[in-house]
Amino acid sequence: MKILSNTGGLAQTNCYLIADEAAKVAVLFDAPDHTAGVLLDEAASRGWDVIGLWLTHGHFDHIADHALVTARFPNAKVLLHKLDEQKLADPRVQTSRFSLPFTIPPRATDGFLTDGQTLAIGSLNVEVIHTPGHAPGHVMFYLREHRMLVGGDLIICDAVGRTDLPDSNPADLDASVRRVMKLPDDTTLLPGHGDVTTIGEQRRVNLYLRSILNG
Repeated sequence: MKILSNTGGLAQTNCYLIADEAAKVAVLFDAPDHTAGVLLDEAASRGWDVIGLWLTHGHFDHIADHALVTARFPNAKVLLHKLDEQKLADPRVQTSRFSLPFTIPPRATDGFLTDGQTLAIGSLNVEVIHTPGHAPGHVMFYLREHRMLVGGDLIICDAVGRTDLPDSNPADLDASVRRVMKLPDDTTLLPGHGDVTTIGEQRRVNLYLRSILNG
């Protein structure tokens, strides 16, 4: 397994490319504006076929470069939870709300992510965990054998994802945090913003998270 990452765009959002080097296939997790291209270049230079763009949720800073991904790698299937489907189908709502200086083209998903679903990147098994709150269709991707979690915006920057957006839900976010924090402390967390951390480190230092866990 090989993991590459890049950070950029208006919201300084992280995206990750995870590859099975032996199988020469990879998946991009999220596609921030003006950020995904570097990882696509790396995939091409290493002879990897990007077979998927798997989205943690549909906020603009995670979907903006979706068309670039599929233009470069036509085999890439764009997957998203159904509850965030409309954000990708009609990005104009977010473009106007946040006064974005760029346009995000609309598209339909190639398939829906569901809680408990198992996906594959070559020989790598990836479990989908539905973690609503920051967005109703927010998911995380768990590579159990490698103790690694692609986390989106549930736990970020020693805090938790914002819940002041129109379809956010603080109670749902609290429940999602409690669920995810049952994972082993040595689980590596690849967040949507900020530095790579672990579940155990967040349990120690994240005051927002500790407040949720303590009720």
